[in-house]
Amino acid sequence: MRAAPHVGVTPAAAVTVAVETLSEQRCFGGVQGVYRHAAAMTGTPMNFGVFVPPGEGPFPVLWFLAGLTCTEQNFITKSGMQHYAARHNVIVVVPDTSPRGNNVPDADSYDLGQGAGFYLNATEQPWNVHYRMYDYILRELPDVVMNHFPATARKSISGHSMGGLGALVLALRNPGEYVSVSAFSPIVSPSQVPWGQQAFSAYLGENRKTWEAYDPVSLILQGEKLPEIFIDQGLSDAFYEEQLRTKILERVCNEMNLNASFRYHTGYDHSYYFISSFIGEHIAYHANRLRLSA
Repeated sequence: MRAAPHVGVTPAAAVTVAVETLSEQRCFGGVQGVYRHAAAMTGTPMNFGVFVPPGEGPFPVLWFLAGLTCTEQNFITKSGMQHYAARHNVIVVVPDTSPRGNNVPDADSYDLGQGAGFYLNATEQPWNVHYRMYDYILRELPDVVMNHFPATARKSISGHSMGGLGALVLALRNPGEYVSVSAFSPIVSPSQVPWGQQAFSAYLGENRKTWEAYDPVSLILQGEKLPEIFIDQGLSDAFYEEQLRTKILERVCNEMNLNASFRYHTGYDHSYYFISSFIGEHIAYHANRLRLSA
């Protein structure tokens, strides 16, 4: 297997360039890097992680959206995904979960504000200036990846918890944009659970009709479709009953004849121990569909 080249895009000291290299490490023959750029959508610097497998590429891309309180670091350091991404020749891109900075609005609770962007475009003050993670993930960061890494236009998307919600919403609202979608322990109907109700009230206002654009269950009931959905859920997850309510999505997928696979795992919780146990299967799932779409 050919050694991966150095993929750093710019030295951190070069302030005039579009992307800074914050770190790069050799990993399973490829390179795991963390990078920063000035994001127009959020009006802030944004960090993101990229794993590039060994070889010359170009490679298809798997996007992974992390959950509440996370940064780009959690998934790249805890999931063990690099082994599987290297095996299947897939680039993995991991954005941050929100804009950050002293001038970015925040809240005292862990589930609102910085680290809790919910992958939406906020419409309410003071959030609407910077919290535009939906457009950032859909429109801005993909161009950065395409311009600076050996990536093809073919991409799939996955995520965990709040990130699973984001992955489902982005895939449902943009048919054909992502070849496949999967999620670990996603928030499937944020309009019906405390995490989502708090965030949507703050970011989108009290008109619940506006919430539907960021609610997978609502989108599917409105007729949005995907070729298939792949969900893993731990049955010892402390958030399963109150915040995630995976069975609602399963029921709606059945009602709307949407092809979906739901796997429930006894003894597994909401942590990265759960993700690391099954991430290899998710990457293989996406890699297979990305190959078939080529």
